[in-house]
Order: sequence, then C-alpha cells, then structure tokens
Amino acid sequence: MLRELSIRNFAIIEDLTVSFADGLTVLTGETGAGKSIIIDAVHLLAGGRGSQEFIRHGAKKAELGGLFQIMSDDHPIYGKLEEAGIEAEEGTIILRRDLNDNGKSICRVNGKLVPMSVLREIGGSLIDIHGQHENQELMDEKQHIHLLDHFAQDQLEPLMTNYTERYNAYRELKREVASLNLDEQRMAQRIDLFQFQLKELEEASLKLGEEDLLLEERRRLMNFHKIFERANVAYEAISGESRGLDYIGNAMSALDDIATLDEQFKEPSEAVTTSFYALQDAVYQIKNVLDELEFDPERLNEVEQRLGQYQTMKRKYGTTVEEILAYNEKIEEELMQLMNRDETIQQSEQLLRKMEADLNELAGQLTAVRKEHAVLLSEAIMEQLRVLHMEKAKFIVNFEALETFDASGKDYVAFYISTNVGEPPKSLPKIASGGELSRMMLALKTIFSSSNGITSIIFDEVDTGVSGRVAQAIAEKIAAISIQSQVLCISHLPQVAAMADQHYLIKKQVEHDRTFTTVKEIKGHARIEEVSRMMSGTEITELTLQHAKELVEIANTRKQNLN
Repeated sequence: MLRELSIRNFAIIEDLTVSFADGLTVLTGETGAGKSIIIDAVHLLAGGRGSQEFIRHGAKKAELGGLFQIMSDDHPIYGKLEEAGIEAEEGTIILRRDLNDNGKSICRVNGKLVPMSVLREIGGSLIDIHGQHENQELMDEKQHIHLLDHFAQDQLEPLMTNYTERYNAYRELKREVASLNLDEQRMAQRIDLFQFQLKELEEASLKLGEEDLLLEERRRLMNFHKIFERANVAYEAISGESRGLDYIGNAMSALDDIATLDEQFKEPSEAVTTSFYALQDAVYQIKNVLDELEFDPERLNEVEQRLGQYQTMKRKYGTTVEEILAYNEKIEEELMQLMNRDETIQQSEQLLRKMEADLNELAGQLTAVRKEHAVLLSEAIMEQLRVLHMEKAKFIVNFEALETFDASGKDYVAFYISTNVGEPPKSLPKIASGGELSRMMLALKTIFSSSNGITSIIFDEVDTGVSGRVAQAIAEKIAAISIQSQVLCISHLPQVAAMADQHYLIKKQVEHDRTFTTVKEIKGHARIEEVSRMMSGTEITELTLQHAKELVEIANTRKQNLN
C-alpha cells in the first residue's frame, strides 16, 4: 500500500509530503483546491503520460516520489521486479519520477534507473486509479474477457496455458506457409538471389580464425624492415661481436667453480646457468628466424586482397564470420524449402488443419468454462447492484463467436447491462447516467479488488451524480473495498467522508502573489466541521454540525458491521 507521497514543484504544489494509513483515506476540499492535482501526481508516478506543463512556474523540474509497502509475499509485483533486476528489501518499493523542463522524464524504482515502460508496468501493479470517465479496464470492452478469465482463473489457467502454447505454434507455422505461398515471379527472384549469395559465399570460403591470422601476417609484412633490423641488433648483442653470451658463459663457469666452496654462491650460480642456457636457446631461435626472413611484396598484396574479401562479405552478410556462416546455413535451408515448395506446402497445410482442429477443441473447452463462470459473475454483480439500490438492473456477459482464433480463443466477451425495466441490455461503456456508471464500477471493483493484487485503489470523484440513500450505499461500498485494499478517495459526498479512516483537507491559498496547495489531516471537531461544510456549503450552523456528528457516528457503527 502507499505509505508516503512526496510532491515538489508540481502545478500549484510547491513542496508536499503526505503519509497514508490502511483502510479508507478521504481527501476533501473546495472545488479548485488541488485535489485532482494530487491524483494527477500519483498517475504520473505510476507511469502516466506527463509534460513540462505540470512543472510549477519558475521551477526547472517537478519531483514525484512514492513509498509503497507490500504486505503479501506472493504479490505479483515481485515477479515484475525480478524481471527488471530490482530488489525489494522487506517489501519496500520506492517509485521516483522527475519531470524536466525539456519534456524528458527520469524514472527510478528503488534507486535504479528504469525506462518509462518498466515504471508503468510496476506502477500499474501498485496503483489503480478510477475516475468518473476514466475507468480503465473495467470500462474497456476489449478487457472484459480478461476480467472474466481472472474471475475463472482456477479452472481456466491450465486450459489457457495449453491453448497458448498450441496457438503460438499454429501462428508460427501459418506464417511459414504464407511465406512459401509467394507468387511465381517473387519465388523465382528469391531462388536466384539465394543461389547467387550461396555461390558468392562458397567462393569466398570464409574460415573461422583465418582473418585474425591474416591481420597478424599483414602486421609482420608491413613492419618487415623494422623487425629484421631490431632482430639483428639483438642477435649481435648476444652472440655477435659484442660477445654477450661468451661473457655470461665465463661468469657461469666461475660461479660454478666456487659454488662448491661457498654455499652463498650456489643460488646465484644456478640463476646465471639458467639464464645462459635460456639465452642460448633464444639466440638459436633468433638466428633461425633471421635466416628465413624474406620480404615478399606479392604476399602482402595477397593478404590485403583476402582481408578485403572478408570486409566485403561482412558488409553484405553479417558483422562477424560467425554471423556470415549462420546466414549461409539459413539461406541454404530456405532455398531447399523453395526448391521443394509444393511438397513442403502440402505437408504444412495438412499439419495446419490438424492444429486447427485441436485449437477448435481447446477453444470450445475455454468457452464452456467461461460461460459457466459468466453466470456466477453475473449473479455476483447483480447482488452488488442490489446493495447499491439498482434492484431492477440486469447484468449479463455477452458472448460472440469469432471467425478466427486469437490469443484468447474464439470468444468475444462484453459486459452488458440494463438499468431500467423493459430496456434491453447494452454494452457497459455506453451507460448514460454518471450515477449508474459510478455504482456499476463500484460493484465490479468490489468483486475484483480482493483478487487483482492491486495495492492501492484511488477513486477520483466516482460518486458524482448521486445523493441520498444511493450516496450512503456508495460510501459503504467504498469502505467495504478498503477492507481488502487501501483506498484513497476524492469525494464531495459527506457520507463518504464520514466513512474515512483517515481524512485530509486540501486548501488553496495565495502568498506573495503565488498560489499554494496545502494538505492537512483533520480529526475530531475539525473533521466534524468539514463534513458539516460538505453537507451545507460554506455556512456552518449548530444544526449542520449536529447532523455531521451523527453522520460520523452512524458511519463508525456501519464500518464495524462491515468488518
């Protein structure tokens, strides 16, 4: 769950740090005070799209940070952290994002720099933000099948694993068949190209390690005169007129004579003897090389031409000899397939038909499990809607059979709902009423929040358009969700504020011709005053204070019943 949020130089927020507790945290304040700015900051911290327009006027960058504490050892976030090479010590995850005035973002997870895609992947597993018109996957019809599959995962997962493996193999084979079914002209062109390339590679006859040997030989040939001159100097110094080896031989004999007389000379005698024979071997080797050294300009030309051939092949077929040889094997195999195209296509199409039959059977099993759980999901959602005073609502999971396979099978799943008697069910995203949309979303969240692994759920004014008993029902539903997941809720409803385990008041003020947003936790009488303001507007009276106090007391009683 989100333990601490820090915001600096973001919109009208100069410097702000807020700590959050378990359960339900409600943020209230007058319109324009900056409540949604805090949600915008959390959204960007979780990988949302940002721009330099978010940076406070006069600042170079905006800084956002969030500290999360993971309480479950099997939370899916650990797998994503491991993939990114990030450690989470004692379940602590720190997200950090800096927005610079050049439009670039710097993202970190537990101090490690990560690309935006990784921040978004990890942030999406920690935070789920819902607004009146931004309900993410719950309101995205394309995601409905995934929500149903998640609801049915215990029975569906083994089937889905088997289907996915076979579907991927089917797609790969289908791609290969499609590449073979080229028109005759393109086929002839590819055959000619492969034959030309294979002939060129065969004539080049590249060998592993040959290029390194050629480079070494070229270096010797290009430095022949220096090598010959310096080798002669070394030979003359050791065995020529300088008589270096003779002098060492004399020293060896002298030391050998006295080593038997004085133990102190034994070790230096052995060292000089070893050096003498080593130098003797070395001078023989130098002499042999000098006798064989001969400058051959024609050989240098041959080496240069051969190295040029290697460079030409690298420009065409690969950056290394290994890559070129691998490419040679690849086009040999492709040419073989092209030359035997008709037979290969026939065999592959037979296999495709068998794979399609297997996939049809597996897709049918997936459909059966989905339809079985669709009934259970519909019943669960309608039960939630009854609690939210949508007793007449009818919810169904609509199935349409796809003509072709996709990664999920052959089902197109969409959530349909009818909120009025006599009206046919319509696609969930097309619900017109904001109040109905809020309740529908809360019903779905109640069912999915306990199992989707999200650490913190944020509701941004999802209670818009409701009042009276519906408002009370929504407040209780949000409180119920907060039992399973930490909930942060921006609300204008006093019923929701009364349910809070933690209540923050957000205010906007002007100092020295600059606007600032402040956040303060309120308790006791201050909280009663804020609930009273939400009930009556700007004017707070003894009567509204009494009503607010009663509302908070009733909320406390109902929260105990929820637990």
